[in-house]
Amino acid sequence: MMGRALLIIGFMATLGLITTATLGYLLDGPADERLRFHVLLALATSLLLLFAHCWIMFYLIGTGRAIKDAVKEYHLDPAVIEDTKRFKNQSYPMLMLALGLAMATFILGGAAATGSLNWLHHALFYATLAAQVRALQLEWRVLSENQRLMTEINRRLAAA
Repeated sequence: MMGRALLIIGFMATLGLITTATLGYLLDGPADERLRFHVLLALATSLLLLFAHCWIMFYLIGTGRAIKDAVKEYHLDPAVIEDTKRFKNQSYPMLMLALGLAMATFILGGAAATGSLNWLHHALFYATLAAQVRALQLEWRVLSENQRLMTEINRRLAAA
């Protein structure tokens, strides 16, 4: 349940990223009055994106620890611990890339607002969008597998 909620937040952040970019491309230049709204929307979107990815990482850490404790306490198959490590290893690099690109895009938006480094801000946006979409795909898969694993462990514990 928590994983789904975090995925929804990540999806909302992706929509916010696209909306922010659309508004940015509609600006007439640094003097455009809509620039203030573009910056505020970019800040909110960036924070939402950071929130979603960081909490997904924390969620995987927490559920991994709970699974590890259950394996130890109830003498379950230790192979499931490797599954939790695999989930993190598969998702963390892309999540970190999406986080870093989102921060760089927002920070360099300040330079773009003065009329310099526009090309870099635009390139970073497209890289951020691609990384965000890939991160959401990975999160969907990893969180689904994590949920199935937790459900299976809960089923085994209930039967014991």
